[in-house]
Amino acid sequence: MKFTIFFAGLLGILLTPALADYNIDITDNKNTAESEQQSVSVNREHNVANIDNNNGLDSWNAIWDFNTGYAAVRVFHKKACIVHRMNKGVMPSLQALDEMVKKNKLQGEGPGGPPPKSLIYSLNSEKVENLDKFGKPIVGMCKGVATYMAEEIQGATFAFALSLCFSTSILELNISFCGGISGK
Repeated sequence: MKFTIFFAGLLGILLTPALADYNIDITDNKNTAESEQQSVSVNREHNVANIDNNNGLDSWNAIWDFNTGYAAVRVFHKKACIVHRMNKGVMPSLQALDEMVKKNKLQGEGPGGPPPKSLIYSLNSEKVENLDKFGKPIVGMCKGVATYMAEEIQGATFAFALSLCFSTSILELNISFCGGISGK
């Protein structure tokens, strides 16, 4: 009996790394007020990526749900979620994101890579009432929080250049959300 329990525990320890998600921590250790830490987790079993960006008052969390094709960013200081369609032509696939996470985990950040890709979204000021169509991961993150849709715009216009934008940066992708939301 003790041998069976020991063997099951040992098997669990040995299999856990093979079945685990991949994580990467990106830390800015420049000892400045703008230091941040970012953690990217890729869950291949559920086709979801989770990105946590810890930067004091500017912290946010994002979920990319590859099953539904929607992504969401929860902006903590605004007490709001922003949901948008994933642009599969610009955003990396789950497999590509998984490879970028593995590569960065092994090699760390460094210069010389390709320039980051960018997406710009316009925020709709009307709150989303029903989150169900966005999938369970996004419902779980945004339930009970003011949630807004964002639509991708092609190229920055002069009006958006003047408006306040909230930006996220995830590995090799910059995403900006422009327009006002009230949150709360």
